[in-house]
Amino acid sequence: MNADIRWIQRYENYHKACGRLLDLTENRALDDLSELELEGLVQRFEYTFELSWKVLQDLLNLGGFQFMPGPNGVIKTALEVGYICDHDAWRTMLKSRNIFTHVYDENEILSIVKLIYSDFAPLFKMLDEKLEDLTHNPDYK
Repeated sequence: MNADIRWIQRYENYHKACGRLLDLTENRALDDLSELELEGLVQRFEYTFELSWKVLQDLLNLGGFQFMPGPNGVIKTALEVGYICDHDAWRTMLKSRNIFTHVYDENEILSIVKLIYSDFAPLFKMLDEKLEDLTHNPDYK
């Protein structure tokens, strides 16, 4: 598959996932979410995060950047080239995603859910806007 098309297709999936996450975080108060909705929010966060670093990886590959494969290398390089900002928050997102797969402590999960609302969703939105701009730029490398 053409790398040019691959990142755009992955971006379209990211854009949809981000929209679903933002639909909750921007339109519903955290305290109003049921237990099932909280679980859905966690799932939306997890797949939005996965798509975020993978679309960045595709875009960086297309631009010829050298980096360590996987989310750590992608986040570091994406920060260096200006695709994302706030390295600490992105690293916290990665750690949070990993915690969700191994932790069943309700208090720890709730503290991460609060971060989804306050920090992570806005960063996903900023990335979505940046990537949307890049899709309209013929020299998006």
